[in-house]
Amino acid sequence: MKKDQNYVVKVEQAISKKYGAETIQNPKGNWDQQKEEEYLDQLKRLVKQRSKKKAKSAKVEQDGVLIDKKLLNKREDRVCPVCKIYSFEIKDDLYMNRYHCCYECYIEFAQSELLRWKKGWRPNQNEIKERRLKKNN
Repeated sequence: MKKDQNYVVKVEQAISKKYGAETIQNPKGNWDQQKEEEYLDQLKRLVKQRSKKKAKSAKVEQDGVLIDKKLLNKREDRVCPVCKIYSFEIKDDLYMNRYHCCYECYIEFAQSELLRWKKGWRPNQNEIKERRLKKNN
């Protein structure tokens, strides 16, 4: 079986005819300094993106166990800054994010004084204790 010496040339011509002359050009043929700089820029951005993703998926040791960083709760502080009570309630998350207090403090203090609350007013510890005692009695 004799191999055709011009086989590669014929294949290139067929590809060029079907898909255009750009498909058989050497990639370095149109490469210049500007394209090189753009490519390096893209490469740097890609590396930054990958390093950010890697940092998010990094393992963190917590109580002797390695856990994905992204699985950890971003806000581990679940103590109400007003009444200083630790909250397990899911509904408190909304009030903590929006009003910077737990649900109970929102109902007891913030709801009735919403304009003052948004300006920064917070009840003092004596007011909090008095309301809690009245509520429990």
